[in-house]
Amino acid sequence: MQAFDTLPSADGLWTQLRAIDGAPCALVVANGRIQWIGPPGAVPAEHAGAPRHDGAGALVTPGLVDCHTHLVYGGQRANEFAMRLAGATYEEIARAGGGIASSVRATREAGEDELFASASRRLEQLLAEGVCAIEIKSGYGLSLEQERKQLRVARRLAQAYGVTVRATFLGAHALPPEYAGRSGEYIDLVCNEMMPALHAEGLIDAVDAFCERIAFTLEETERVFKAARSLGIPVKLHAGQLSDMGGAALAARHGALSCDHIEHLSQAGIDAMKASGTVAVLLPGAYYTLRDTHLPPIEALRAAGVPMAVSTDHNPGTSPALSLLLMANMACTLFRLTVPEALDGITRHAARALGLQDTHGVLAAGRPANFVLWKLRDAAELAYWFGGRPQCTIVRQGRVARGN
Repeated sequence: MQAFDTLPSADGLWTQLRAIDGAPCALVVANGRIQWIGPPGAVPAEHAGAPRHDGAGALVTPGLVDCHTHLVYGGQRANEFAMRLAGATYEEIARAGGGIASSVRATREAGEDELFASASRRLEQLLAEGVCAIEIKSGYGLSLEQERKQLRVARRLAQAYGVTVRATFLGAHALPPEYAGRSGEYIDLVCNEMMPALHAEGLIDAVDAFCERIAFTLEETERVFKAARSLGIPVKLHAGQLSDMGGAALAARHGALSCDHIEHLSQAGIDAMKASGTVAVLLPGAYYTLRDTHLPPIEALRAAGVPMAVSTDHNPGTSPALSLLLMANMACTLFRLTVPEALDGITRHAARALGLQDTHGVLAAGRPANFVLWKLRDAAELAYWFGGRPQCTIVRQGRVARGN
């Protein structure tokens, strides 16, 4: 992929575009930001002489947002895929030393440059499909030095590729082997040493935790949240993936940006999320890979007006997905989202799940120039096709990137 700083500027008047509703539109980019967007016949006089970019009738959407990924890790876990097909459950694999523990070993053994190189290959596939903002979690290091290594790679990826990266500290992802049977002591380490140090180094944009039977309790999760909030860091939560432990309601009480997975979300959790404005992040890739049958409560979320985002959950064990558009398709086919809900889920609601609602996910004047021109007749095609990526041109942070 071409180096970001060598890509051509997108400044100028972009014409011959179609909005998602099919209406003709044009937009103006200057100094890396959208200065104006509206009907082609209403371009302000001060922009009429700007350099022109012919959109050739393309459908224009905001840049896509992948709001939940574990993109930086060592190794892979294809063997666990085979184990699940042979009948092993997620919990059985984890208790046998696989799962997250397997990725922790591989990540600890990999150097920073090796992690950067492997994550770059994965990121390039997402960027080529129109992703302009992405979350990258740590959580495969589980020590200060190793978590720092993952988060440093996330920062390097943002700089190298000119993509907005939100780096999330997921120290409370699993119990490292050296702390077996001492989860309370490990949470002390997370809250009192790891989090403050990484925050002071500018490596953390949000804090996450995995609240589940095979991970951390409600009490331990709340300790993590309180430590994060004392440092002024927003929180989010892996909640309700395997069981309902009340994690979503806890996260909502702490003003969480999002609760993610939420297949076992209760009505009490939904009500709490609605009251706090917390986004429900749907992860159909993990649902599909694990052959889950317990659907997220989509109708109840819809009825309550809880915003629903959709993400790849890219990780080596349960969602090795590298297509956000495929996740939009799965959200429609598996979870029964409508096409407009799925498209909102990979743009404006996903941006909100990262705290980026003021800069990403919507086409509007004053925002950074992150948008995609799709060679498609109908917006529904973004969730319709799978296995073949649509042709597109991507404008990311004010520069024109080559898409598919």
